[in-house]
Amino acid sequence: MEYKYLLCEEKGALAVVTVNRPDKLNAINRDMFFELRDMFRDIAANDAVRVVILTGSGQKAFVAGADIAELARLTPTQARDLSRLGQDVMEGIARCPKPVIAAVNGWALGGGLELAMCCHFRIASSTARMGVPEVSLGLIPGYAGTQRLPRLVGLGQAMQMILTGEPVKADEALRIGLVNQIVEPDDLLPTCEKIAGQIASRGPVAVRFAAEAVSRGLDGTLEEGSWLEQTLFGLLWTTEDMKEGCGAFLEKRKPDFHGR
Repeated sequence: MEYKYLLCEEKGALAVVTVNRPDKLNAINRDMFFELRDMFRDIAANDAVRVVILTGSGQKAFVAGADIAELARLTPTQARDLSRLGQDVMEGIARCPKPVIAAVNGWALGGGLELAMCCHFRIASSTARMGVPEVSLGLIPGYAGTQRLPRLVGLGQAMQMILTGEPVKADEALRIGLVNQIVEPDDLLPTCEKIAGQIASRGPVAVRFAAEAVSRGLDGTLEEGSWLEQTLFGLLWTTEDMKEGCGAFLEKRKPDFHGR
C-alpha cells in the first residue's frame, strides 16, 4: 500500500514508522489518521515485527500539532467526528500488540503530543519541546489528551500544561514522567533501537500480555487488573515460548522464541 504521509522501514524484528510531512512540520491531518490506522493494522498482523519505533522526519518536529488550516474549515459536527477518528486511531496504537516506542525528535505539540502519549513509552531528544497549546486557539485537546496526560504526569502537572498551553522542555518532561529518557539528537534512534532490540529478544507473547495487563489494568480497579494479570499469567503456560524460556534458563542457554 502506498502512503503519502508515512514511511515504514523494517529492520529485522523492528519497524521504524516515520511521520513524513516535513513541509508542515509533520502536522497531523485527517488523511494521516487513516494512514496511521492502516499501517498499524498491518504491523499488528505482521509476525516478523516485534517492536515499533514511531518518530517524525527531520530534526525540528516529531509532530508539531494538528493541521490548523484543516481544523478552521470544520463544522461542529465535523470537528466531533475528527475527534472521534483521532481518538480511535490513537487508541488502536495504544492497544497495538507490538510495543510502540515514541522517538520524540523535536516539537510534539497538541495532536503530536497526543500521538506520542498513546505510545507505550517515550524517549526524547534534548531538543524536544512538548505541550498542549490548544487553549491558545480557543480549543481543548481533542485526541484524548485531557485523559492521557493526567494519567501520565498526575492531575496538577496536567492541569497546568493544559490550562496554560505552555510547552515544557525535555528536562522538565523527564522530571514529571512524560518521557523516560533524554538523549542527544544523534543518539535518539540508536538508543530507541537498542531498547527495541532488548524487547525483541524477550518472549513475544509474554511482552504482548505484559503490555495488555498494564494498559487494560489501569482502566479498572486493582482487583480487576489483578484478575486480568492472573488470567494472562496462566495462559502463558499454554505457549511454546514459556516452555522454551524456562527450558533455556535451566539449560543455561539463550532462548529461541517464536511467538507461539
